[in-house]
Amino acid sequence: MFVNKNISFKGIIRFTGGHLLWITAWVVFVTVIHEIFHASWMAVPWLPLSVIGTAVAFYVGFKNNQAYDRLWEARKIWGAIVNSSRAWGAAVKGFVGNQFANEPYSEGELHHIQQKLIYRHIAWLYALRSQLLLPTPWEHISQGKHVRKATMNRRKTFGVGLLDDGVSEDELKELLPKEEYERLIAYKNTATQIIDQQAQDLKALRQDGLIDDFRHMELQKLLYDFYVHQGKAERIKKFPLPRQYGGMSIIFTGIFIFLLPFGMVTEFHKLGEIGAWLSIPFSVLIAWVYLTMELVGDYSENPFEGLGNDIPMKSLCRVIEIDLREMLGEKDLPPNIEAINGVLM
Repeated sequence: MFVNKNISFKGIIRFTGGHLLWITAWVVFVTVIHEIFHASWMAVPWLPLSVIGTAVAFYVGFKNNQAYDRLWEARKIWGAIVNSSRAWGAAVKGFVGNQFANEPYSEGELHHIQQKLIYRHIAWLYALRSQLLLPTPWEHISQGKHVRKATMNRRKTFGVGLLDDGVSEDELKELLPKEEYERLIAYKNTATQIIDQQAQDLKALRQDGLIDDFRHMELQKLLYDFYVHQGKAERIKKFPLPRQYGGMSIIFTGIFIFLLPFGMVTEFHKLGEIGAWLSIPFSVLIAWVYLTMELVGDYSENPFEGLGNDIPMKSLCRVIEIDLREMLGEKDLPPNIEAINGVLM
């Protein structure tokens, strides 16, 4: 998540600078051919071009709205995870006790049980984050050589490269017993199996009388909420913005940029000998604006891609971890995740 109020000029150039090169080259090429060879056949009336530009703007605007909805829904899902996680910690501490126990447990034993349930939940957070970062076929990291290379460079500067993604695996090793870690990590969907393990532990606690039926059901409802949150996040991750919207907009934008200099040089040529050459900066600017609008939507539609526009899952996991550890009375807490290069991951 980008946290600076404004994007710097340097940041804009990093994001779109490569595209400025080919846009400028194309506009200059068309202008030179038109002026040097007096190619009147290249003249394109501005009216049809403006109609195309308007249609493309509407289409790209629709795509950007849908991309923003996906991004904002993902943030709401993780906000719900934060709230449910705090409720889980409070419920575990408040519900697990000797009130209904067949044989009373010591305070140390009760604390160990509570810690185990809360630590396993923290492990679920990090496991879910790691699973949501796995690449899908429609994400930029899975595309052709040039796009993949550019995405990897962006990840190093504005993405998961800011924080070693192996941290999630290290966290799981710390939070789960060795045997449990080796068993759970072998599953295809580790996060799902961690919640199932929580349910099995709740069943054992009910049998031992450490929770009654009501408390068992309330804790089980919270586990159901975690499944709901996970399912919603997986829906966004595994179902792309429909490609007829995500893919066609770049084609329409490309068509408009291809035709733009033909119409611009025709209009500016009417101003005199140097008028046509003045069309170059205006054509480049208009083409750049359209392409940037397209790129903004393109890089916002996948909020779990591991880039700077992502939901700051690592930071949210750490916030929840600190809250839950404090509920356990721990003092040696991990530090908050800080933004690097203007990005909070």
